[in-house]
Amino acid sequence: MTALLPARLRPSSSPRRAPRRRRRGVPVAERIALVVVVLIIVIAIIGPWIAPYDPYRVDLAQALQPPSAAHWFGTDVNGRDVLSRVLVGAQVTLSATGIVLLITLVIGVIVGTVAALGGRVVDEVLMRITDIGLALPSIILALGFAVALGPGLQSAVVAIAATWWPGYARLVRSIVRETRHAEFVESAVALGVSRWRLVTKHILPNSLDPMYVQVTLDVAAVMLVISGLSFVGVGAQVPSAEWGAMIASAADNVLNGWWALVFPGLAIAITAIAFNLSGDWLRVRQDPTLRDGGAR
Repeated sequence: MTALLPARLRPSSSPRRAPRRRRRGVPVAERIALVVVVLIIVIAIIGPWIAPYDPYRVDLAQALQPPSAAHWFGTDVNGRDVLSRVLVGAQVTLSATGIVLLITLVIGVIVGTVAALGGRVVDEVLMRITDIGLALPSIILALGFAVALGPGLQSAVVAIAATWWPGYARLVRSIVRETRHAEFVESAVALGVSRWRLVTKHILPNSLDPMYVQVTLDVAAVMLVISGLSFVGVGAQVPSAEWGAMIASAADNVLNGWWALVFPGLAIAITAIAFNLSGDWLRVRQDPTLRDGGAR
């Protein structure tokens, strides 16, 4: 009977395939943010070479010129081209941010790994020190360190790095404590791998993915702290092209030269938003439970 039915009406002998789930790509906002991050990094690298004017040349005859064809972002109170200073300031600000995060990451990885693998007493001592650092506001501690070390961008970098590492140490400790019980680590121990090789070749390389996400998210926060310290006078000093210092120097002439304050502020805001969106996307990609809105 079945053989007499038209082919399109015959029951299928193979199980029906489930509809293929469409893979979701990078959302539009995050995609734009990633492009902006890459663009900002490129500008930070080549900024001094593409700046149309000398960012430190004083020309009082051109002071507080509004945006025009000659000076796209206008000039500041000393006649310096704001666009040139924003371009050079990208390198200054992001370099300082990168140095802070590098120092913070190194300290956090060392402290967190030693605490996770060094035994109960070592863990307790290091974590209590870390808890003290986490209990105090980072910006207040950084401000105090910067004042004690003296005004300057180097002082701000050291001050922020000295107060930012506890969060990384706590995160690394938690990750390493989980990773050390993984099957591949236990297999390496059974094979007699040395402790140093076990940490550097097996545990840490498989524990640092969340750290990359955290670093991306912290770029905006650290950059804002650096700019904030410069704004209050204990970070980068005039005539530095650091974005926070530019805003501080333009604050007294905001009515007559708003452009000298607005454009560095926009640079900070755009950079912070772009890195935050990129960090959120990396966090979602790294955590399967957050993909597609979580488990359904």
